[in-house]
Formats: sequence, structure tokens, C-alpha cells
Amino acid sequence: MEVIHKIGRRKTAVARIYVSKGKGNITINKKELTTYFPTATLQYKINQPLALTNNEKSFDIKVNVFGGGVTGQAEAIRLAISRAMCELDEENRKVLKPEGLLTRDPRMVERKKFGQKKARKKFQFSKR
Repeated sequence: MEVIHKIGRRKTAVARIYVSKGKGNITINKKELTTYFPTATLQYKINQPLALTNNEKSFDIKVNVFGGGVTGQAEAIRLAISRAMCELDEENRKVLKPEGLLTRDPRMVERKKFGQKKARKKFQFSKR
């Protein structure tokens, strides 16, 4: 099996993953999964597509991720892993699609407008 390369995005985070046959090691920016994402919630998010397709111990995954915050990065990695699982076996799509793991979340931060405090908040209005 050759190395599969996929990209996942969320907000401003971009994750590039490389999937190869292995023992289930996940390396993120040259660090172990548990050291890069210490919280159990984020670890669960990353392992979700592997658990649903029963591939937790089948592949080694090398991840390069940058931009955004920790949650955005975790969800970007999750999308990339889901896409890789679909390329490996088309049957995985039927499992991952109903869970919403193949959908790119388009929500981004709204830009700040001039003459305002933030994107939607205005400066205090004085009538007199």
C-alpha cells in the first residue's frame, strides 16, 4: 500500500495527513497524539473516524497541522482522516456520511467592519 495524502480544513486550521500501513501510531507535528492534544475530547474527535471504520490499529498517521486553535485543528484532522478512510474503502463512506464526518464545516469568523467595534457590535449611540 502506498502512502495516502489528504487535506482537511476547519476555520483557519489546515491539516495534511499521510496514512500508511502500521500499528496505529498517530504523530501530529512530530509529537505524540496524547502530548499534542492532552484533553480526552479532542483525542476522541481524532480517533472517531478510525473507531467507526474499525481501523484503530491498522494504520500509522503522520499529521502536519497549522493555523487556528486546538479545536479547529482537531476537527481539521478528523475531516482529513475521514477522507482517507473513504479512499481506502468505499464502504467506509456509508458509515462516516451519516455521522457528518465527511462534511466540511464552512463557518468562518466574520470580518470586523470599519466604524464598528467588532463584526456586529456597534459603538455606543448618543442621542443628545
